[in-house]
Amino acid sequence: MLVALERLEIPPGQKLLLRHVTWDEFETIVEELGEHRGSRLAYAHGVLEIMTPLPGHEWDKEILSDLIKALLEELERDFGCLGSTTFKQPMEHGLEPDQCFYIRHEVAIRGKERIDLTVDPPPDLALEVDLTSRTHTAIYAALRVPELWRFAHGQLHIVVLQGSAYVEVSESPTFPGFPLRTVIPEYLAQSKIVGRNATMRAFRQWVRATRQ
Repeated sequence: MLVALERLEIPPGQKLLLRHVTWDEFETIVEELGEHRGSRLAYAHGVLEIMTPLPGHEWDKEILSDLIKALLEELERDFGCLGSTTFKQPMEHGLEPDQCFYIRHEVAIRGKERIDLTVDPPPDLALEVDLTSRTHTAIYAALRVPELWRFAHGQLHIVVLQGSAYVEVSESPTFPGFPLRTVIPEYLAQSKIVGRNATMRAFRQWVRATRQ
């Protein structure tokens, strides 16, 4: 398996689908590929997707992540940021988000080196930058992630889990009172003109003015 994986070359922005992959094979692939890689994995119903993001994807992901962190810091809320951790529902689903946050349940996972969704809560908020139509909402729903942000085509879509499916909402339940669907894309666009640091300073000022 390792030799075959090492021979795979997936161009940025492209994905590879492997069918009839057993759960044991999926776990072996995750281990062999390791943590320090640029690809993202998603597994469901015996199908494994391996995707390599575009540079533009990574820029958007980092800036959006920084904006969320700044918002949480300005609101003085503790959080844990676990990046593209591999989350699993044993024998059925596996997923690596672009970014994820423990906020409400931060204390429950604080200091843990591994997350086991059979005993630990899922992330409170997950982020997907969808430049390649990758977001697997059905897997997120199976993993019981309560809130998902999907950035696609310049727009931020916020969906929350209701029952077994996601419903789009106008306001994040994690950040009530903040018009983030419109403001976050504006600051992301601004970062590509004035740079990251100037954008973050302006965003923090906006948060302070808005929360008063």
